[in-house]
Amino acid sequence: MMQDALKAMVARAALAYVNPGELIGVGTGSTVDKFIDALGLIGAEMAGAVSSSNASSARLTARGIRVFDCADVGEIAVYIDGADEIDANGCMIKGGGGALTREKIVAAQSRQFICIADESKKVEVLGHFPLPVEIIPMARGRIMRQFAEMGARAQLRCVDGVPYVTDNGQHILDVHGLHITNPLAFEEDVSQWPGVVCVGVFARQRASCCLLGTPGGVRTLNFA
Repeated sequence: MMQDALKAMVARAALAYVNPGELIGVGTGSTVDKFIDALGLIGAEMAGAVSSSNASSARLTARGIRVFDCADVGEIAVYIDGADEIDANGCMIKGGGGALTREKIVAAQSRQFICIADESKKVEVLGHFPLPVEIIPMARGRIMRQFAEMGARAQLRCVDGVPYVTDNGQHILDVHGLHITNPLAFEEDVSQWPGVVCVGVFARQRASCCLLGTPGGVRTLNFA
């Protein structure tokens, strides 16, 4: 219950970054759902939104907010999304909701990235949360072995015993046992592995700032 209240708090705080007439990017996840609900109250003032998932697009549309295809627009004013983990430099692990590839695309097209999260997501070193990696299914075995050589364990994400399928029609590996001390180098390395569609480390597309929900209120972390 407390965590839900913190999520709602940062979702409302993020409205301050939405300017009338601008096109914004909207991510995916439970905290973003609360942001979309709050956004619905000011939807008429916006040009519209670019969404990172089918689920978020449906929620935005249901609240009267026009959704644009990312390929049909230019620069996006601001991207607002959550994180599974965020470190002191604004680097994140994302993809717990399965939308990491589209999240990274929209983030790359935005002038700034505002992360909204509760204080449990702030970490010293990334990797305690299993790292999502979207893959082409035929490469699964080799990629799992490559992670094993790093001392980590990659597990195919399944729902009711069936492989989870992303909005892009691909599968996800959740990688356990990582200790990511250099997020940018790690992201660049794993992204080059054949068969990897997207790795859920957001270092090149790190947050501009984080609105962190705490029992004492919203703490704003700005990253240089």
